[in-house]
Amino acid sequence: MVKIDRRKNYYLTIDTETANSLDDPLVYDIGGAIHDKKGKVYETFSFVIYEIFVGMKDLMKIAYYAEKIPKYEDDLRAGTRKMVRYNTARKHIADLCKKYNVRAIIAHNARFDYRAMNTTQRYLTCSKYRYFLPYGIEVWDTLKMVKSTVARQKSYVRWCKENGFMVDETRPRMTAEILYKYMTGNIEYTECHTGLEDVLIEKEIFAWCMRQKKKMEKKLWE
Repeated sequence: MVKIDRRKNYYLTIDTETANSLDDPLVYDIGGAIHDKKGKVYETFSFVIYEIFVGMKDLMKIAYYAEKIPKYEDDLRAGTRKMVRYNTARKHIADLCKKYNVRAIIAHNARFDYRAMNTTQRYLTCSKYRYFLPYGIEVWDTLKMVKSTVARQKSYVRWCKENGFMVDETRPRMTAEILYKYMTGNIEYTECHTGLEDVLIEKEIFAWCMRQKKKMEKKLWE
């Protein structure tokens, strides 16, 4: 049983994988990890959403990462992922946030995940319930944090130029995959694009930004 140190701040980093369009994404995979500001993990979850993954098989066939469906099926059989209904995932997240008195819920490019979770919630409940995450907990975006810290460093911009990771002549790209390549010095790293696995690199990006000890934008809505 995890012993909770009430003197600490705990955070929940989440990541979603979706089917359907980018304008109306529907979540079929949601992963998460409870961790502290240094990135130490206390609990994780990896949920495959029944209503989408099973209930919308035709939509799943044309999902952006449809080639990963056999891996999900293997992982479900092995028990490394769990298939649940969407409301079960919502309740589990709410319970975790209460258990750890979560300071903030975090995602990289959080605007997309936030919209995807709410779009799925509204679709599956015919808009009876409109919001997926627990009310009152701040949502932080590591993309905003990176823009305020690491992306301003000459060394990062120079590295992006050397490796072809620029949006244009002055703006470096800041995907989780590219940031993790830079952090670890592993240029060959490739993001898994599965919920929990991506969470485990994104919480490292969060911890990395926190170590900068600089004023930064964090909140999704600020």
